[in-house]
Amino acid sequence: MKKILIVDDEPNIVMSLEYTFKKNSFEVFIARDGQEALDILQSNLPDVIILDVMMPYVDGFETIERIKQNPKLNHCKIIFLSAKNKDSDIEKGLSLGADAYLTKPFSIKKVVDQVFELLH
Repeated sequence: MKKILIVDDEPNIVMSLEYTFKKNSFEVFIARDGQEALDILQSNLPDVIILDVMMPYVDGFETIERIKQNPKLNHCKIIFLSAKNKDSDIEKGLSLGADAYLTKPFSIKKVVDQVFELLH
């Protein structure tokens, strides 16, 4: 079973993504901020991480920098899903090592399609 970690502080986004990925036979982990995500990653190795940028405590950019320092997480595909939609934000996210950068508002289908594309 594929594993996915959803990191976002907006409950409605988390709920809709969690429901959709469970329906698609994923094991789903949830984090409300970057620090919680990093804690989860110490004991779980997801195949995909969906990561918001603007979150309390540790933002998405700092979170991905810390993820990329851990060799055990090299296989993880990382998708930013953020309201920060300026070209400079997207370029920064991709330059930090994200595999994709999707902007909010988003279509669930587009997110699911992107995840499946990265896994195959």
